[in-house]
Amino acid sequence: MRRAEPETRGEILAAATRLFAATGYRGTSLQDIATTVGCSKATVLYHFANKEALLTELMAPAIALLQALDDRLVGLTGGAAQRVAAEGFVDLAVRFRREIGLLRGEFPELLQQPAFAHIQRISERLLDAMAGTSDRPAARIAALVLLAGICEGCAEFVDMPDDELRPALLALARRALEPVPDPIHD
Repeated sequence: MRRAEPETRGEILAAATRLFAATGYRGTSLQDIATTVGCSKATVLYHFANKEALLTELMAPAIALLQALDDRLVGLTGGAAQRVAAEGFVDLAVRFRREIGLLRGEFPELLQQPAFAHIQRISERLLDAMAGTSDRPAARIAALVLLAGICEGCAEFVDMPDDELRPALLALARRALEPVPDPIHD
């Protein structure tokens, strides 16, 4: 039997999470979400202005922590920037690996949406920090590959316990990143 209203916004968010994981953000329509919840598309639109607003709410906790990491990186350079960036990003990716998995392969398109435009700027600063603020191509390539690999690893090993995944990713980061001296110790 079809219900007229979902009990909470949470039902809509939970259904969107499951559908985004199964068919991707692009492959999921608001009607798909409404059908899964057992309500009308108008009911979904009552709670969320559009699909982007729904995704924005789903991603809000992860985005808030990414912003906090970006704030911690302000003024850091060299090895200090690398350490904070690597540890902070691994912690964030491990904690939000299910959300990362939901958007696998869709990040470039999503970053074009107005609600996520600031994420591109934060990502660029994170890349710079992970490279130890070096402009050397090898350092920047390693940082880029590492950032992408951390996301992919977290999405792939979504059921691995945090206390196994986090140390493995941090060890990888230490091996992959070119050590950069801290300017105050030179």
